[in-house]
Amino acid sequence: MWNTFVKRTYLDHASATPLLPEALSAMNDAEARFANPGSIHSEGVAARGLLEDSREKIAGKFGVKPRQVVFTSGLTESNNLAILGFARRLELSGARFADTHWITTSIEHASVLEAFVEIERKGGIVTRVGPDERGIIAPEALRAALRPETVLVSVGWGNNEIGVVQDISALTRVVRAALPKKPVIFHSDAGQCPLYYSPQMHTLGVDVLSVGAGKLYGPRSSGALCVLDPSRFAPMVLGGEHEGGLRAGTEDVVPAVGFARALEVIARERSSEAARLGKLRDELALALAAKIPGIVFNGDRKHTLPHMLNVSIPDINSEYLVLALDAKGFALSTRSACESSAARSHVVHALGGAPPTAQWRSSNTLRISLGRDTSDSDVKRFAGTLVALLKDLPRA
Repeated sequence: MWNTFVKRTYLDHASATPLLPEALSAMNDAEARFANPGSIHSEGVAARGLLEDSREKIAGKFGVKPRQVVFTSGLTESNNLAILGFARRLELSGARFADTHWITTSIEHASVLEAFVEIERKGGIVTRVGPDERGIIAPEALRAALRPETVLVSVGWGNNEIGVVQDISALTRVVRAALPKKPVIFHSDAGQCPLYYSPQMHTLGVDVLSVGAGKLYGPRSSGALCVLDPSRFAPMVLGGEHEGGLRAGTEDVVPAVGFARALEVIARERSSEAARLGKLRDELALALAAKIPGIVFNGDRKHTLPHMLNVSIPDINSEYLVLALDAKGFALSTRSACESSAARSHVVHALGGAPPTAQWRSSNTLRISLGRDTSDSDVKRFAGTLVALLKDLPRA
C-alpha cells in the first residue's frame, strides 16, 4: 500500500487507464438491465437493446457494420481470436499448416507473440520482421518477408512500450500489391491508438482490428474485435452462438455500455488531448535530456503516441528506480505489465543500435505514459524528482 501522506501522480496510462466518470455512470444505469440478452422475455429484450446500441456506437467509431463488431473480454482475447481464430478456421477447412506462412513483427505485445508460437507448434511457418533503430517497420522489410503461401500478417498500430506508431495503411498497400490475387488477412493490434487517432478500418486498410476498453478509459473487462469478414474466423470459446457465432457465453451488457460511452468521450477530445499531452511529453524529454547524462530516448520521436516516453538511463537498476519513484508518489513502469518479470524489454532490444549502448539500454528502461489527469506541474515535479533520485541512488 502506498504512503497516503504523499501526493500520488499516475504516469502509467499505457498499462491501464482510469474509468471515465461518464462510462461509470452509463454502466451504473445499465446495471438495472440484468437479464440475459439472449432471452426473449421483456427484460431480456431490453438488455439486448442496450447491447446492440453499444455495438452500433462502437461500430460507428471504427467505420464498420454492427455485425462486424465482436465483443471480447479485452485486448488479449481480441488478439488471440484474430490470429488463432483464423488458424482454427483453416484447420476446419482441412488446410495443412505446413503449407502456410504467417508474418508478424518482433516488437508485438505478448498476446500476439505467444499466439504465433502456437501457430508454429501447429506446424505453420512464421516470419518475425524486425524494426529499424527508430522502431519503424519498413514497407520494404515487410515486402521482402511476403511469400506466395502467406495467409496472415499482424502488425501492431501503436507500440505498447515505446509508443511508435506504424504506417499501417502503407503496410497494407504493400501486402495487397505484392499478393493481389490472394486474400491475405491483415490484422492490427490497435492498443491505445484510438485515444489519439481516428481508427477507421477502411482508411487503415486492415481486415481485423483488436481493441480493449481498459486502455481507452473504459472498463477493463471489455474489448472488441472488429472484423470485416467474420466467416473467415472460427470461435476459440465454444458453447453457444453468441457474437455471431465467434464467441460463446452470455454477453456482458454493462461493460459493453461503458466501452461505448468511453469511446464517445475520447473521440470528442481526441485532437485537443493529443496536442496537450504531446506538448507535455516533449517538455519532459527536454528536461530529462538536459539533466541526465547518457540518457537514450527509445523509438522514433515523430511517429509516436503523444502520451508516451520510453527512456534508458545508464548505470541504473530500473526496477529499483521505479520503486524509489513510487515511494516519492510517482507510478510508472519499466516495460509492459504483461512482461514485468522479464529481464529486459524485448521491444527496446529489437531496436539494436551501436555498442555499447545496445548492451544496456533494453535492461535500463523506464516507460512514462501521461493521461487525461496529467498536468504541467506533474511533469515538472516528476522530472525534478527523477533527477534528484539519480544523484543519490546506487548505480548498477
